[in-house]
Amino acid sequence: MTAPPLGRDYRLLWSAAVSSRLGDALRTPALALLAATLTRDPRVIAAVTVAGQLPPLLFGLLGGVYADRWDRRRTMAVVDGLRASVVGGLAVAVALDRAGVAALVTVAFLLAALGTLFDSVSFALLPSVVPPAALPRANGRLQAGSAVAGGFVGAPAAGVLFALAAPLPFAVDALTFLCAALLTLALRPPRPRRPETRPRRPERGRARAVWREAVEGVRWLRGDAMLWRLTVATAGSNLAISGLMAILVLYALDVLRVPPAGYGLFAAGAVLGGLAGGLGAGRLAAFLGTLPALRLVLAGQAVALTGLALARHPVPGGLALAVFAAGTTVWNSLWASYGQRHVPAALLGRVGAAQRLVGLLTAPVGATLAGLGGAAYGVGPVAAALAGVFVLVTLAVWRLLRPVPPARPPRPPAPPPQSRHT
Repeated sequence: MTAPPLGRDYRLLWSAAVSSRLGDALRTPALALLAATLTRDPRVIAAVTVAGQLPPLLFGLLGGVYADRWDRRRTMAVVDGLRASVVGGLAVAVALDRAGVAALVTVAFLLAALGTLFDSVSFALLPSVVPPAALPRANGRLQAGSAVAGGFVGAPAAGVLFALAAPLPFAVDALTFLCAALLTLALRPPRPRRPETRPRRPERGRARAVWREAVEGVRWLRGDAMLWRLTVATAGSNLAISGLMAILVLYALDVLRVPPAGYGLFAAGAVLGGLAGGLGAGRLAAFLGTLPALRLVLAGQAVALTGLALARHPVPGGLALAVFAAGTTVWNSLWASYGQRHVPAALLGRVGAAQRLVGLLTAPVGATLAGLGGAAYGVGPVAAALAGVFVLVTLAVWRLLRPVPPARPPRPPAPPPQSRHT
């Protein structure tokens, strides 16, 4: 069976998303490096990181509302234009030696807030660009492109560019956002929505109307049993994944005995796994079906994370991490595709925002608990505990993700018995 083509508009959207991801991969480590040149206070440096993590939790649902209200193609272009202005202003401030800690915190917060709206809009736009059957493959290739742009190109280049000139990574980031805005504007304008699917906008009580529409997305998500189960499973697994990311470098150096000079190679294994998972997500869904593929991926990740917790050498540990990263990419691709195929077009922004909000709620908790546990008991026991959490999540949702067979049509009533006439 021939896979449906993705088309010109998908290639433009993919290029815009990968361009933005490249800029993010350049900016994020450059912000940390810049903060470290201004202060050595861990609390201040952590504040820059936290400023970039708060907006998705604070404004995620609002971003979904406006993703459903506004023209999605133009909104993506405007958001990328604003992000280019913010990062470009930071580059100028760094060049003039006017960038203090307050400026870094402000920039991190603004970019994350704009990124929250961008994520909601791009999630809702994709189903209008590719056929429904192609969504797993389209999401997988987006994940694969982001992995390459972030892991193989952006992250290694960020330190080099910062060493050459501190404003340089921020200037390049601004250019990537401008490029993404132009690519998005080149998309074909969407067909106008039917009047019955357009969200209602009451004239009075605008603030209440916005929150009412946001709650509609949450209610729709909560009312769809399977999508809600997938979202809760994502939140449960993110508890372990965020904890693993918080202690990974220490686990690699202290437990797996990865040499400091080889940590980049060790981390590259996870990028390769993510790339493989992104490219294979569509094929796996086509072969098994979305829900069976998700069950298989979850079980494979539980085995991989258990193997990583038991490993005491860089090679098996790196292989286990690569398999786990591949599963994460496949899960994210198929989870997004399932929602995009089942949610009404007029609700895609809000329901997608609700999915991400619920899925990310546990991430700060996992990272905090892993950090505190690592300080108290060591990173080895914490890795084992995280693997145990993931296994429990897998066991809890394994039966819940079983596909529900379609209801059988009712049997026609039996004909009444005919009386015999003698």
